[in-house]
Amino acid sequence: MTPAGDAPAGGAAAAAAVPGDLPGADLVATGIRALQSGETTVEALLVSVGAPRLRAAGLDIPPAPPLPHPPEISLYFAIGADHPGDAHSRYNALIRRLVSFERALERRVRAESSAGERGS
Repeated sequence: MTPAGDAPAGGAAAAAAVPGDLPGADLVATGIRALQSGETTVEALLVSVGAPRLRAAGLDIPPAPPLPHPPEISLYFAIGADHPGDAHSRYNALIRRLVSFERALERRVRAESSAGERGS
């Protein structure tokens, strides 16, 4: 995994840096590709919600396009547009998947850091 400042440019490269074996990796990789393309998809908005924590863990997250609301609200509205009857439960499920990915990524980064320190 490359630090955020060292990741190669391009949505495919940034999305490729997402560890595919972590829970929710598919959503995060899709969201990164959408952000790189300037798209405002549910996945892009989800990644925008988690961007500070994902960047802190070393992922290269492109900036979100200008949004009329904070990413959390924009995500909820986007889900509601497609699924008005169950937007709340879908929103919560997506946030849970994002948090699972973030936690797993942070654990991996800590483990890699610890292994690097022991190996020095």
